[in-house]
Amino acid sequence: MRPPPLPADRDPGDNWAYAPDGTRYWGAFGAAGLLVHSPDRGVLLQHRAEWSHHGGTWGIPGGARHAGEEALDAALREAHEEAGVPASAVHPVGVHVLDLAVWTYTTVVAHARDPFDPVAGDTESLELAWIAVDEVDRRNLHPGFARSWPTLRSALAHRPAIVVDAANVVGSVPDGWWRDRRGAASRLVARLSVLAASGIPDAGPGLDRWYPRIVAVVEGAARGVPAATGVEVRDAPAAGDDAIVAEAAALAAAGHAVTVVTSDRGLAGRVAGGAETRGAGWLLAHLDAVAPRQ
Repeated sequence: MRPPPLPADRDPGDNWAYAPDGTRYWGAFGAAGLLVHSPDRGVLLQHRAEWSHHGGTWGIPGGARHAGEEALDAALREAHEEAGVPASAVHPVGVHVLDLAVWTYTTVVAHARDPFDPVAGDTESLELAWIAVDEVDRRNLHPGFARSWPTLRSALAHRPAIVVDAANVVGSVPDGWWRDRRGAASRLVARLSVLAASGIPDAGPGLDRWYPRIVAVVEGAARGVPAATGVEVRDAPAAGDDAIVAEAAALAAAGHAVTVVTSDRGLAGRVAGGAETRGAGWLLAHLDAVAPRQ
């Protein structure tokens, strides 16, 4: 069975990439796919049309990246086009990258935060189905997905969250923050928002980059700072340390793997056992890489 003809106005990414030995891979700029996990229903898999590459096997919705398109955006777009996945119904938590030098495939791991039923939007699917995690190995899997599945499966259970001791992080840099504590906290939240969008490479095992839930706890004169995209802000009603301990405990109870960012040894001791701790320098290094101080 032959594939449908490509439209004349297709994106330049809808083409083959070639290795020196002549091996070809779909996606001139690489490809990306979305692995959606629902605790109640399993993972969303696509039974690939017979005409497609490795047709008849099971994999995830995905396809070629468009020119200038980020892998995360490509995965969400392809999942919507092929399986009707609403971007608003999923929360990306990390990415796994297969890098073959001439071509990359990025798997975006996401949790379903709202229920939805998949709907085939084109001819690339024989079937779309929620498959229990323990039953995935029983399917005839696409070879690439089969190789990645052990790593991806272990990542499904990891839900990273970072609680930031904003006063401690702001206070670790002598840049005049004491003259405008709210302004300094606001600048930190803005930089955290950039970090939330770019992801963090060492926020969990297995994947190349993670998108953890980020909560900044502010206190005193810094209270009232608004939240930003990807960043939640908590005003400490009294002592900031008490609010950070409570936030870390609540996130851990909800199933998150919690990291508290603080260089305060006393606070680190209070959250030990329920959360990992990292010093302010760890966070500042990541912030400087994606959102340098102005």
